[in-house]
Amino acid sequence: MNRLGNAARRLLPKNRFIRSVSILAGGTAAGQIIVVAASPVLTRLYSPEDFGLLAVFASLLGILGVVASLRFELAIPLPESDDEAASLTVLSLLVVVGMALLATAIVIPWRAPIAAAVNAPLLEDYIWLLPLGLFLMGVYQVFNYWAIRTKSYPAIARTKLTQAVSMIAVQIGGYALGPVSLLLGRAFGQAAGTSTLGSLAFVSRREAFRKVTLSGVYKAAARYCNFPLYSSWAGLLNAGGSQIPPILFSAFYSAGAAGLYILAHRVIAMPMTLVGSAIADVFMPNAIDAVREARLRDSVASLQRQLAWIALPPAALLFVAAPEAFRVAFGADWEQAGYMIRWLTPMLVLQFVVSPLSRIFVVLQRQRLSLLLQANLFLLRLGCFVLIWFFSPDLLDAVIWFGLVSSLGYFAYFSAIASLTQNTLSLFLKNWAQCLPWIVVVVSPLLIVSYSGGSGAIWEKAVALIVSASGIAIFYDRTLIRRNRE
Repeated sequence: MNRLGNAARRLLPKNRFIRSVSILAGGTAAGQIIVVAASPVLTRLYSPEDFGLLAVFASLLGILGVVASLRFELAIPLPESDDEAASLTVLSLLVVVGMALLATAIVIPWRAPIAAAVNAPLLEDYIWLLPLGLFLMGVYQVFNYWAIRTKSYPAIARTKLTQAVSMIAVQIGGYALGPVSLLLGRAFGQAAGTSTLGSLAFVSRREAFRKVTLSGVYKAAARYCNFPLYSSWAGLLNAGGSQIPPILFSAFYSAGAAGLYILAHRVIAMPMTLVGSAIADVFMPNAIDAVREARLRDSVASLQRQLAWIALPPAALLFVAAPEAFRVAFGADWEQAGYMIRWLTPMLVLQFVVSPLSRIFVVLQRQRLSLLLQANLFLLRLGCFVLIWFFSPDLLDAVIWFGLVSSLGYFAYFSAIASLTQNTLSLFLKNWAQCLPWIVVVVSPLLIVSYSGGSGAIWEKAVALIVSASGIAIFYDRTLIRRNRE
């Protein structure tokens, strides 16, 4: 075992930032591989309507979970003093308890109207899981940010893997209980690893937590009041914009439509989001150091270039191959989810690049600007859904327009980040343009098979897919490894 561990450590990049990202993203990626691998099993155990119930529940939990501690947890990595950070941690935990109790007082008496509003009648029986999930999710987030403060990335990576295994185990093992198992897996899976990170905080910084006083907690709340005043609203709008589609698909169309969307999100969008989040968690403490050392501009430009080069080639392959891949992997009933992913790909790429970089709003404490940008994105998305519902009953039309207006909202974010860090938008776009030759290499084999003389035989598609994947592998070998050596 020691030999294997030493061999694994030698394979890790030597660049400190990329090494940290590799550790954290590796744990996240391993967990998501488990989720994706289990999806064909789950789609044969549960119906699109069952997934629709999960989609609505997960969306409500995702929106509420963002403000579980009113964003005080984001401030935990900022103080230089462990004593102040410990006070912030205790403050965040107290707020989580209060928010969970408030959610209980609201959703339990109003469970029937809430279920009717989102067109998910079964939710009325299981809505009690929402406050519980909010509490578990909030506590994990608090300790996660303490681990980010101490740069305990291996511990965080292990919890990401534990979360995926726990969620899938509950969802598959509890199949006999019905769709409630999907919800239980979601609620409890997100909390797996909390005890590990909690013990890491209290054991490694025991003296700091012993010094926490009520006055210290009050001072921390006053010092970082901008986080609940601005960051909480920005986070709520961000979560609302990203989590509201399943709710609106269920309310305006059907639970089955929401189920199609959640499968597409679960297999493709969620892994991209979580890997981007892992990169953001590593970038945040590095950005804090970069501000102190007056090198934030170069740090942001470098990360933006790396993110673009990571995302674009596989995204191009996904755009071409997603419908066929979903039909083969999950069955004909789920092919439409592949078309959803195709038209959401541009948005997902922009989201993947913008999400880690957006941590600079926290680092620079520009919460007001972040709030305005999130409000813009949220209103674009909500307005798009309302207009499409009035003028077109087609589900795929709604997805296409949602992806388009979301891309515009993220591009506004993209421009603001460039301006705030004294970079230029043309520099950012140049980094994207440099990927175009590799995109052509990646997608050409599939395009030739698909559009020359028919749809192509299965073996032809398989060969084209292998050639395209090989192009991606060569691309990463020539870029990411070289950048690591630099």
